[in-house]
Amino acid sequence: MNMLHQKVFHKKAAAAAIAAFFSISLLTACQPRNEPVQDSDKNKQAAAVKTDSIPLIESKAAAMKLTKPEACDAEGCTQYSIQTVETNVDWINQYFAERIQKADPIAFSTVPNEKVNLAEGAEPGLGQSTTSVRYISQWGKIATFALESYTYTAGAAHGMYHVEYVNFDLKAKKRLALQDVLLKGAEAKVMSALYDANSMWLEEHNIERGKLQLSDNFYYGASGIVFVYPLYELASYAEGMTELNLPYQMTKGMFKPEYLPNLPNYENQ
Repeated sequence: MNMLHQKVFHKKAAAAAIAAFFSISLLTACQPRNEPVQDSDKNKQAAAVKTDSIPLIESKAAAMKLTKPEACDAEGCTQYSIQTVETNVDWINQYFAERIQKADPIAFSTVPNEKVNLAEGAEPGLGQSTTSVRYISQWGKIATFALESYTYTAGAAHGMYHVEYVNFDLKAKKRLALQDVLLKGAEAKVMSALYDANSMWLEEHNIERGKLQLSDNFYYGASGIVFVYPLYELASYAEGMTELNLPYQMTKGMFKPEYLPNLPNYENQ
């Protein structure tokens, strides 16, 4: 390569290097900078995530501390056994603690027991009262718990038990009543559909359509919304608490969509 060709080659190489440098600089300038996030921005982002997130319920049984596990008044004594749940949601824990203390205040009272007044020759009896809370299920923002109670009065033929299902809206942070999940004015439609879905059992128990009432005790079952009735209301003690299932495919136009599971489109089947 002669001197002239060498000079031309070096000039072309220098020009190419300069062009490459400016190209890289321009590309770098066009890219967004990874600016450090300020602490205030981090707090805002964390708060937004915390506000919008729905907790996944974690729960375990927990015995409540009673000041009077055996409480007595003039009529007799009752042994109390009470347990609640400890979850990762504080306001749910508080809800059940307050409910239980309100239902059985004597078990938490610091007032001394009264003396039992027994008739001559009568033997002292001992009643029982048990209360427990257990976690049932969660789908999306809806979590369901069961508040179970059993009471036995000394001398009675048998005890009485009851299960109350408690449904929570985890996003709104409140307990859901039946009126919260129904569309306005849908009660009559729900009652008619509930009777249709359980007509065979209801007719066998001589319960006419006009006599069936909606229960505000309900939970979300595998195939539908289950309405639960107290002992003796629809059936005998031996049959227990009655549960009437309203299939999910029958709930359209009666329940608020946000309070129903994501259902298949039955109309296209």
